[in-house]
Amino acid sequence: MKTPDAPLICGIDEAGRGPLAGPVCAAAVILGNDFPRGVLNDSKKLPETKRDELRRLICENAFCWGVGWASHTEIDEINILQASLLAMKRAFEEMEKKCSVPLNENISVIVDGIHVPKINAPCKAMVKADAQIPEVMAASILAKTARDSYMKEMAELYPQYEYEKHKGYPTKAHRQLILKYGPSPIQRMSFTVKPV
Repeated sequence: MKTPDAPLICGIDEAGRGPLAGPVCAAAVILGNDFPRGVLNDSKKLPETKRDELRRLICENAFCWGVGWASHTEIDEINILQASLLAMKRAFEEMEKKCSVPLNENISVIVDGIHVPKINAPCKAMVKADAQIPEVMAASILAKTARDSYMKEMAELYPQYEYEKHKGYPTKAHRQLILKYGPSPIQRMSFTVKPV
């Protein structure tokens, strides 16, 4: 893929702020000029099969992209907001490693939400950017699919918690399982499990 016209636009978004278990995941994406932006949408508005299809399209055709994580223990240590920003920073740095051109010049970074990570590039927050900016839509899809895949792997290790069904989010069934079996090894201990 040819180098996009300057300034480059990078979208950053995260997945997994609300769950009671597991990491938070973020992604950073630069699409490039010839990427078919019209197929993208906010990951929350897409069925799982469509998200997986678009994940492959993004990974194969975006100009560059990266995924970053903050673990459940980091979330407990520094809080979910700071952990989300840390995951975003790691995603951007991972993308930088993969990119064929320097990114700290001629780049504009748009982050979904109201906070921005500390990265070596101009960065602005935009509420609901994941429903408006294709690069942020792409980042939301990569973050969501990466985290869902991780939680399915955790479901194989800890089947009693049924992570493949709820991905760690505080559903009634998940809360019942925590109360029945106690905290899992990937539990966010700083998050309160409300009675069912």
